[in-house]
Amino acid sequence: MAAASLPPPSRWPPPPLRLLPLVLLGCLAASAPLRAAEAAGVLRQVVAGGGDGDGGAFFEPFNVTYDHRAVILGGKRRMLVSAGLHYPRATPEMWPSLIAKCKEGGADVIETYIFWNGHEPAKGQYYFEGRFDIVKFAKLVAAEGLFLFLRIGPYACAEWNFGGFPVWLRDIPGIEFRTDNEPYKAEMQSFVTKIVNIMKEEKLYSWQGGPIILQQIENEYGNIQDRYGQAGKRYMLWAAQMALALDTGVPWVMCRQTDAPEQILDTCNAFYCDGFKPNSYNKPTIWTEDWDGWYADWGEPLPHRPAQDSAFAVARFYQRGGSLQNYYMYFGGTNFERTAGGPRQITSYDYDAPIDEYGILRQPKWGHLKDLHAAIKLCEPALIAVDGSPQYVKLGPMQEAHVYSSGKIHTNGSISENGQICSAFLANIDEHKYVSVWIFGKSYSLPPWSVSILPDCENVAFNTARVGTQTSVFTVESGSPSYSSRHKPRTLSLIGGPYLSSTWWTSKEPIGKWGEGSFAAQGILEHLNVTKDISDYLSYTMSVNISDEDVTYWNSKGVLPSLTIDQIRDVARVFVNGKLAGSKVGHWVSLNQPVQLVQGPNELTLFSEIVGLQNYGAFLEKDGAGFRGQVKLTGLSNGDIDFTNSLWTYQIGLKGEFSRIYSPENQGYAKWSSMQNDDTQTPFTWFKTMFDAPEGNDPVAIGLGSMGKGQAWVNGHLIGRYWSIVAPESGCPSSCNYAGTYGDSKCRSNCGMATQSWYHIPREWLQESGNLLVLLEETGGDPSQISLQVHYTKTICSKISETYYPPLSSWSRASNSRATLNTVAPELHLQCDEGHVISKIIFASYGTPSGGCQNFSVGNCHASTTLDLVTEAVRSGIPRNSIMHLISLQMSAMHWCHNTLFYHISRPVSAITNVPSVSPTMYLAIHAERS
Repeated sequence: MAAASLPPPSRWPPPPLRLLPLVLLGCLAASAPLRAAEAAGVLRQVVAGGGDGDGGAFFEPFNVTYDHRAVILGGKRRMLVSAGLHYPRATPEMWPSLIAKCKEGGADVIETYIFWNGHEPAKGQYYFEGRFDIVKFAKLVAAEGLFLFLRIGPYACAEWNFGGFPVWLRDIPGIEFRTDNEPYKAEMQSFVTKIVNIMKEEKLYSWQGGPIILQQIENEYGNIQDRYGQAGKRYMLWAAQMALALDTGVPWVMCRQTDAPEQILDTCNAFYCDGFKPNSYNKPTIWTEDWDGWYADWGEPLPHRPAQDSAFAVARFYQRGGSLQNYYMYFGGTNFERTAGGPRQITSYDYDAPIDEYGILRQPKWGHLKDLHAAIKLCEPALIAVDGSPQYVKLGPMQEAHVYSSGKIHTNGSISENGQICSAFLANIDEHKYVSVWIFGKSYSLPPWSVSILPDCENVAFNTARVGTQTSVFTVESGSPSYSSRHKPRTLSLIGGPYLSSTWWTSKEPIGKWGEGSFAAQGILEHLNVTKDISDYLSYTMSVNISDEDVTYWNSKGVLPSLTIDQIRDVARVFVNGKLAGSKVGHWVSLNQPVQLVQGPNELTLFSEIVGLQNYGAFLEKDGAGFRGQVKLTGLSNGDIDFTNSLWTYQIGLKGEFSRIYSPENQGYAKWSSMQNDDTQTPFTWFKTMFDAPEGNDPVAIGLGSMGKGQAWVNGHLIGRYWSIVAPESGCPSSCNYAGTYGDSKCRSNCGMATQSWYHIPREWLQESGNLLVLLEETGGDPSQISLQVHYTKTICSKISETYYPPLSSWSRASNSRATLNTVAPELHLQCDEGHVISKIIFASYGTPSGGCQNFSVGNCHASTTLDLVTEAVRSGIPRNSIMHLISLQMSAMHWCHNTLFYHISRPVSAITNVPSVSPTMYLAIHAERS
């Protein structure tokens, strides 16, 4: 309810009117997102022209060295923020926008793995085009003025198929991966040398005027080195020396390698690295993988890491001497095609990253971390000036300060006058309590599990637990946290009507042998040895003769025989006489499937399906797929039949795959017929339809929740595997507390729902009309229920109080001088996606509003004119040629709420006199929606 306007008591003179600032960022109709043609133009310009310097250089050539404190670029220590962005998990047309958003978010560096199996799919045959054009990607990074951290490996892990290893590698005689093995070392050296030579030829190293400042050899080898004994130690030393001998001119790192040689930087990968120290005083403290989220597996809930905890971890890292931190991931992207790792990792690699799978900013995480980076940059002169450890001050049982200053801290907490440069970090490690601490002659309030950053050792610029940036709600909800076991996304306004299409065609996939690629062999062969990973599918077929006595025996007992397999990996399906008897999902689990057999010959077909090859662990070359152990038919009248060494007919892949019936030009290679009702329940059925692209430039998602399991192609592009397997009902909290140590199971959501229902279709793969969608459905599903949706930020909300800190833009700092705060007024920022404007203000209240985004409500204290003023300002005040416009809201200078006087956020608290002790903290809350 709105607060009534009451006349002020005579003892309170009426103050002058004050201005309440509201800032709207980026909500411009004229600022459309980068279109495919424009992006292609940028790519051509970058590739053809390079940078601005001589010979295509992007920077003035500079050397990269390091000391115990930091990486040194061109002779200057730097505190660096790095953003993980894997080039093959986005399209080349997406790269410019993604890199720009990393830069806008405060990144100095882009980090990426190199993916061996993408670049050398067959031995000696290299591929550097499309999504695997690493040179183009590197030049786009440089064109934005950012540096590049190239993690060559060539083992990547990365939840990528087979950890990035090409499958042909395992077929080399005598090979053992990642140990002192000559065949493996020869292939590894050949590929690493190939990558390094390309980077040199393209002048991409820093000393050539390029962006590359760091490289990585191997990856988390210390986790498994002991499994290989002394051979592991020899291999690690060999890998280091091999890399150094390539003479790249920039430092090499090894992550999670505590025994790395002196010339190699050992680094940290973890959720928290503030306690990490390298194995030599001469090395800086580097965090190569800051896990700001986590990956998801099919049939599991979705992990989420709160923005406050991510910020806390990063602030603690720099507070305690860190120098370079890399978000893994800053943009996760999509596991297109069959690149998702195993066992059973989903197609989305969203990772709960600051930029979501589709390239849209995830708020408040992106904005909160952007403010953190700005605060750290304000501290950079002090951080790099202190040569040793910062000054440590114990502020309480679980509270501490680290002060970077040229002056000394006195016992009373003040700084000596020669402390011209001074920055401080105040930490409260207590998970539960707000604490007030005293330092610098002032009292500071610290929320639980938080760090306050003081660039000038006086004023707080940022606190990790106080989120002042907006919250955004997407149209497509997968990947956005909802801490309810049965949360359902709201009804969506779908493109082109309620569903994608009402006209579908089907084609039946033969079960078992169909022709090309089939052969007969004795015994159960290992899946990968047969398929070489050219397909997820391998079928094993044989004929089983059943006697009349056995049928009589089963009928008399009222039982069925069972087909048993000691171990299966990922998915196994049992077909009898062309009909699906049952399936089993798991990682090397047993199968026991009752089967309905008839008297006489029966055709038994076993389907082995891979859902991503193992991407982590020792001895990957020995980790196969398919079936292990004995295959038996049990429950016969005269005992079991062992099929393990029988003659089987093997069929690699599916007929539709090899005929490429998912490509527009190959539609004639399949017999298509109009879909009938029973088609939706027939296993291994191909479906197709035509559809028009949604209007506009927003990213596109397709909802496949009505389908079972399979693969999806759009205009011949495999967007990835789909699977509507449901996560357990339990394991998702009703709310997520940011405070306390984070683990990937702490803040999960989506319980009782399919792990992934929405799948990314890049705009670049669509044409305006006549797009071909082809699905391979393995188990049965209803394609008539498939929907298409544009993905964008539909709702934006923000809520800040008068006690919030001023925006980081209010600070300034000349080199080698103290940071200066130029204003004390907090600001509320709202930002639309590119190309969109705010269309409606749903809620606005200045006072004591309660609730969160989409659930705001007016409190006991409320300025009744807030909604009208904000709505009018948005309607009339945003120029189309500006990305930032300050809207001044003239509101009543004072309101009475339970005899309490309060002023607008822009009025300094210190200017208020005679404020009653019960004065509440005033908030401004706004909920807006875009066009």
